[in-house]
Amino acid sequence: MNTPTPQHDDVDRPGDDGELFDVIIIGAGLSGIDAAYRLQEENPGVRYLIIERRDQVGGTWDLFRYPGVRSDSDIYTLSFPFEPWRRSEALAPGDHIREYIDETAHKHHIDSRIRFGRRVRSADWDSSTDVWTLTAERDIDGEVVEETFRARFVVFATGYYDYDNPYTPEFTGMEDFRGEVVHPQHWPEGFDHSGKRIVVIGSGATAVSMIPSLAKTAGHVVMLQRSPSYIYSAKQKEYLTPAIRKVLPPKVAHRVVRSRYALQTAALVHAAHRFPRFGKKMIRSGLEEYLPEDYPIDVHFTPDYNPWEQRVCMVPDGDLFTAVTEKSVEMVTDHIDHIDATGVVLKSGRHLDADVIITATGLQLQAFGGTVIRVDGDEVKPQDRFVFKSHLIEDIPNLAWSVGYTNASWTLRADMTARSVAKLVSYMRSHGYTHAYPHLGAEPMASKPAWDLQAGYVLRSPDALPKSGTRRPWVVRHNYVRDAIDHRFDKIEESMVFGHATTQRDDAKTALDAPPRA
Repeated sequence: MNTPTPQHDDVDRPGDDGELFDVIIIGAGLSGIDAAYRLQEENPGVRYLIIERRDQVGGTWDLFRYPGVRSDSDIYTLSFPFEPWRRSEALAPGDHIREYIDETAHKHHIDSRIRFGRRVRSADWDSSTDVWTLTAERDIDGEVVEETFRARFVVFATGYYDYDNPYTPEFTGMEDFRGEVVHPQHWPEGFDHSGKRIVVIGSGATAVSMIPSLAKTAGHVVMLQRSPSYIYSAKQKEYLTPAIRKVLPPKVAHRVVRSRYALQTAALVHAAHRFPRFGKKMIRSGLEEYLPEDYPIDVHFTPDYNPWEQRVCMVPDGDLFTAVTEKSVEMVTDHIDHIDATGVVLKSGRHLDADVIITATGLQLQAFGGTVIRVDGDEVKPQDRFVFKSHLIEDIPNLAWSVGYTNASWTLRADMTARSVAKLVSYMRSHGYTHAYPHLGAEPMASKPAWDLQAGYVLRSPDALPKSGTRRPWVVRHNYVRDAIDHRFDKIEESMVFGHATTQRDDAKTALDAPPRA
């Protein structure tokens, strides 16, 4: 890899200095760091910047700090393909993931391109100059200061949910509760739950990750769910992976292990969709391995839908099931009637005593980090536009959106997006183009949701994300293998419009319309 020397070491200078960047990446999590690496790998000397609203890298893995936070898919495919994961666990703790992202950014000189503590509020495209102007807010000693940044191309690596406002349903009587109420997305630093009676409301990945950790020191933990989720036990100790690492160089071994896990997950998901009875039997066999023989599995662990109609939760070495067996965790499947001063009253009439209620009730979908996008002064609503090749947006110039799979690791598609954007930028530079965007044309096309899950956070916000078409290259698929094949044979010119700004300022002539590389 030919990595350029960082050009923007003074990351703390104000944003309104007038500098025009080739590319600005919004977000310094897995997607943002991946996008930066691929961009500079494909385009040595490219002038890019990362804007991050938080004070350090990590994105999701810096935001979530609740006990037991970890990946809910294997770390080998969640990690970067270009930077080997060297630890032994298959489902990695959140702090290890954040450290890995931070180390990768530093190793590849990406961290010097990041400006922290800026939240991008709006992005305005000017067709006369083919330049994006980003307006960001920054807190300086309690005062909100507005800054502007300019770029030819913008990559949104902001994730898919609202960092500020998690989903919390209205529970009657919550204001009467005398204990503490905590949402995992805003976990209090230093919160002491030892010896306390805890009710965790929720049955998704967050709940199943935190509960075994809470149970180690809490007095008692109840996992309260309206309906069950599929939960599958994954072994933490691998035998094949260490053997591969011993005989192959680190980067080669990582590629082999990563490919194996990607194909294995894709095969299991496909089999579960094609043969749902097989999927149910496979998941149930894992439950029976850990739970007592007379345990009511059908009540607490058997949903009324098929595997992968909603995301399957992963737990390492059956830790949740072990906690249930040891009775430090109790599963309760019921509906909440109301909250009172001392706990939760269920529709069945049972009362759950609680010192702490944790509302692991889900996320709120949000596109582009909540940034308002305008093209020549007209606001663009995400739900009104089709997604092209899963990362470009219909008729919006020089803008990419990085979003992962619902049934596989996020980074699998985020890296494909990063490579596609890097190649598109290279193509534009070599041909002297200053704008590019996908165009559907006059032929009508039906739409469908970009995410195919029946999960609550998707169903609650059907208009939060751009929409998928029903034919390629406008259909958003959640099939890594088919996408990987398409990506390998991708034609940059397909359904794309390329061109030049109608007018150009002097400083705008040296960005994406740079001369071809030798």
